[in-house]
Amino acid sequence: MCGIVGWVDFERDLTAETGAVRRMTDTMAYRGPDDEGVWVRRQIALGHRRLAVIDIAGGRQPMWTPERSPDGDPLAVLTYSGEVYNFAELREELKTLGHRFETRSDTEVVLRAYLQWGTGCAARFNGMFAFALWDTRSEELVLVRDRLGVKPLYYYPTAHGALFGSEAKAVLANPLATAEMDLDGLRDTLATARVPGRTPLRNLFEVKPGHIVRVSRGGIREHRYWALETRPHTDGVEDTVANVRALLEDIVARQMVADVPLCTLLSGGLDSSALTALAQRGLTAAGAGRVRTYSVDFAGQTDNFRPEEFREAPDSPFAAELVAHAGTDHREILLDTTKLVDPGVRDAVRRAWDLPYGIGDHDPSLYLLFQAVREASTVALSGEAADEVFGGYLWFHEPKAVEASTFPWHAMSPAPVELVATAFLDRDLTAALDLGTYIADTYADAVHQVEHLPGEDLLERRMRTSSHLHITRWLQMMLDRKDRMSMASGLEVRVPFCDHRLVDYVYNAPWSMKTFDGKEKSLLRAATADLLPRSIAERRKAPYPSTQDIGYDTAINSELGKIVAEPGSPAFGLLDLDAVDAHLAKPITRAYSMIERSAFTEPVVRLNAALALHDVRLVGMPA
Repeated sequence: MCGIVGWVDFERDLTAETGAVRRMTDTMAYRGPDDEGVWVRRQIALGHRRLAVIDIAGGRQPMWTPERSPDGDPLAVLTYSGEVYNFAELREELKTLGHRFETRSDTEVVLRAYLQWGTGCAARFNGMFAFALWDTRSEELVLVRDRLGVKPLYYYPTAHGALFGSEAKAVLANPLATAEMDLDGLRDTLATARVPGRTPLRNLFEVKPGHIVRVSRGGIREHRYWALETRPHTDGVEDTVANVRALLEDIVARQMVADVPLCTLLSGGLDSSALTALAQRGLTAAGAGRVRTYSVDFAGQTDNFRPEEFREAPDSPFAAELVAHAGTDHREILLDTTKLVDPGVRDAVRRAWDLPYGIGDHDPSLYLLFQAVREASTVALSGEAADEVFGGYLWFHEPKAVEASTFPWHAMSPAPVELVATAFLDRDLTAALDLGTYIADTYADAVHQVEHLPGEDLLERRMRTSSHLHITRWLQMMLDRKDRMSMASGLEVRVPFCDHRLVDYVYNAPWSMKTFDGKEKSLLRAATADLLPRSIAERRKAPYPSTQDIGYDTAINSELGKIVAEPGSPAFGLLDLDAVDAHLAKPITRAYSMIERSAFTEPVVRLNAALALHDVRLVGMPA
């Protein structure tokens, strides 16, 4: 896992800009603490920061072909981030086609696969990846992102080419890029409904999941190589459960391959427990010892736990039960509020996010967890995407969310999202934003992209739509959070449930099959129940934990108070000061819920920090 960056310009001599490219590359040092490299020619400059995971000695980048063009340059040069899990099979296939390999790395497989199949190589890869490849023969930059968008990739069109990078900060380090936010950018920040390809900053775009962007003298072109497809599901329940199990066994086996220490993240929920049990089963069969596992908890929270709307019990007892059952080598990371609100931690989190996204106290909690994990492991397996794929979120099963004409997670809000998200904003700005219309239009566009089978009844249509929305809109927020917080610690997190074969297969299973036992995630439960204690196999879905310490909310309110007390604060002019003052005047009698943190104080604090981080200029805002 790494950070990639680059610059293509068809009118400028970039050999004179090596320093600028190195500064872009240096912004992502934490994504690749093991090595760095820059490759520059007249029209193209590529940079790379490496986190070495496979073939430590042989996988240096940028990597180029030994074959040369008539002018002596390599035919193709690659800067690549991610993992292609089927690289061994692809290497053997490419060998039969006449390719020779000098390393054991998957990077070289990606490079030679492009030489053999062009951009068609992307459809052959099983993995999480984002890469940029300069094709000397066509004088074209090719940007490719994995199907689910696990790994990030941004680009910024310029007058004669483009800039790109794994993170916004890498792009914005180039003097050609300017950081500006208009009303659309602010809408994107507040809506909790990510639109593929869009960012809060003008002229900064993401390569969409499952897409390829090509930059040439003729301009910038984009095309899709993968999308969720609706197909009839012909397998019965028994065969479907067996196929899910077979897929999971293959996926976990592939993703356990690494030349560095590897672990799993264990919450004690169904998803992480199933992955951990499969991983331990594989290691035991190979005589390879115990898998290292990590869980997180807050000091004193298990003993003083208070049931919440989405969480009936603390995680720690369930994690301990799985550890005893599977026999893993376990470590529990205990956090306290002092660490969660530490200014240094919060600054690191904001730099890692770059953009004004985030989810309450989950961000510093994950960052601190990953820092602790990184002390002994370089790679971790995580359970992200199981809820999106198998239908695990509780709002999948809540009638008011199922029947709502908006995003299901919005339907669970205690008040309309457009009112909650703008509660602290200036009234004229709120009117100009018209966030309700933006959300409605975004929802309508997302629903329009869903294909249905002829004859599907109303419930099946609604649940297919909900599944599609979760995989294409909600999941991106979860994956971005995991990527930013893990890579800020130089940790590679793999997400087995994002394997596109599993996603494709389960997406088309009818909802009646996904809930055949009357519970959420029926297929996953049935496929892994023999590996788990009964209490975990039957456990109700619980989200990633939040601290229940009132001190956290007191500290965040204090940050908000500092923003409104300083007229020079970047977000000051966007706020309704009376509304903020009224909020701060209310005594905190209980810890805020995850939804409250994500909706009220945290967005303003995040926005202010992001505007300051990049010195963002606000444009088109009401006077």
